[in-house]
Amino acid sequence: MDPDPAGFGQSGYGVVVCQRLEKDVLTAVHNASKDARLLVLVVGSRGKPCSDMWTFMAAGASDVLLWQTDPPSGEQVQARLQRWKHVDELAGSELVTGSLVGASQSWRALVRQVVEIAAYSQGPVLIVGESGTGKELISRLIHTLDARRSKGDLVIVDCTTISMELSGSEFFGHERGAFTGAVAPRDGAFTLANGGTLFLDEIGELPLPLQAQLLRVIQEGKFKRVGANNWQHTQFRLIAATNRNLEASIAAGTFRADLYHRIAGWVCRTPSLRDRMDDVLLLARHFQAEFNRDSGCEGFDETVCQYLISREYPGNVRDLRRLVARLCHRHAGPGPITLGDVPVDERPESGCPISSWRSESFEQAIRRAVDQGVGLKEIGQAAEDLAIRIALEHEHRSVQRAADRLGVTPRTLQLRRAAHAH
Repeated sequence: MDPDPAGFGQSGYGVVVCQRLEKDVLTAVHNASKDARLLVLVVGSRGKPCSDMWTFMAAGASDVLLWQTDPPSGEQVQARLQRWKHVDELAGSELVTGSLVGASQSWRALVRQVVEIAAYSQGPVLIVGESGTGKELISRLIHTLDARRSKGDLVIVDCTTISMELSGSEFFGHERGAFTGAVAPRDGAFTLANGGTLFLDEIGELPLPLQAQLLRVIQEGKFKRVGANNWQHTQFRLIAATNRNLEASIAAGTFRADLYHRIAGWVCRTPSLRDRMDDVLLLARHFQAEFNRDSGCEGFDETVCQYLISREYPGNVRDLRRLVARLCHRHAGPGPITLGDVPVDERPESGCPISSWRSESFEQAIRRAVDQGVGLKEIGQAAEDLAIRIALEHEHRSVQRAADRLGVTPRTLQLRRAAHAH
């Protein structure tokens, strides 16, 4: 099939046909899946080779089909490739990339998941992640991509601001005179979201009595306004978000298990910024364009780039956005942002990069490889291959600049790329 026109990190789609699980086949699948979405067809297998199929998936395949007697129909293969192509086209569209900015592997995987859920499902979605990782942006995108023909509005409720005293009015609405101060009737979130989407931000903060009320509405699709006798019907797509571990909250008795299973039809986990540091400069340039439309400032000089990718971001993407806003507001004149634009309170005390590149996730990856019996040579080759690919991405495929970044000659870089390709 044709390469992805949106450029969403994949150069195409492919089908791998094999007879059995072999190391060479797994290596080919692993290497090819870096640039393409693959369907593996296993020919002539007998029994139920479940472990082999999962091994292909772990190597990077997007799906595995068995050819035990009659081969799968062309429609089976075509349907999968067409679905993947459609999802990638949506994920690479300006509508999506202008909202969910990033090119790291973990972020691309999340965006594909979000796009497919939004376009092909009406089920409830639970978005889990640390504060500042883009949970509300994802909820808005799901609503935007929702394929319902007569779609209503997106209604947002911040559960951290809901008190027991006002919860009835906020969720259910009230009639005139229902309580002191109710001088006029009011629609609550359940009415406003009817036919649309209800987004409950930080649902893990709801007290147990409110969780019970919410569960009842979700199950029955009807409710009463405060002070009313008649039932009203409502139907909405529910999206919930939390920075809490709801499984732990269930075990502690602070969150209802039955409500969890109602809201978690799909679960999307947003990675922290420390788990997608490849996206820092891409995000920084995106925020710079947002804050710096009229001053003529463009880009960041090399030292500031190193500062941005070495800094820690306890507030995740929100923290990075705040920092870039301060840099832009301090900058004067055209040209890139320089060290003088970094506020004094943001500067590292030692004058050196703040955090080590050898993060916990790096150690975990090496530990996992060692535990699985991977040799030192293979670990080194994998690390080198990844470093080359990341450097080329950062330098927009320029071999010269990527080589400079890695401290090697362009010829050395090309030779190592060729060696890894084989």
